[in-house]
Amino acid sequence: MSTMPSVRELYRRWIDELWAGQPVAAEIVTEDFVGHWPDREVHGPHELQQIVDQTRNMLSDMTFAIQIGPLHEGDLVAGRWVGSGRGPDGPMSFTGNDILRLADDGQRFAEYWTGTSAG
Repeated sequence: MSTMPSVRELYRRWIDELWAGQPVAAEIVTEDFVGHWPDREVHGPHELQQIVDQTRNMLSDMTFAIQIGPLHEGDLVAGRWVGSGRGPDGPMSFTGNDILRLADDGQRFAEYWTGTSAG
């Protein structure tokens, strides 16, 4: 018998699996997923996985840790994280805020808004 993941478990998969480089986008986002980045929109799990892989290739030893959340109200989920890695000029850190919209009775994400800054 399978059980539905909680919002907390789904967000942890978003950070701890997807952004850690595991190819799980198709499991945790809908086919019609839309991600809103400042300079582009990303459509579907395949494009999302490509963006994650491109991001991970920019830095080595990239890690993410959830600082706040996830906070959940209605079909929206929010969280704050800190990331770190090693770039060409040495160690780097950055922070981000995620807002995601749930779909499929809370089993997957359908939309994403990101806010990331050096930190």
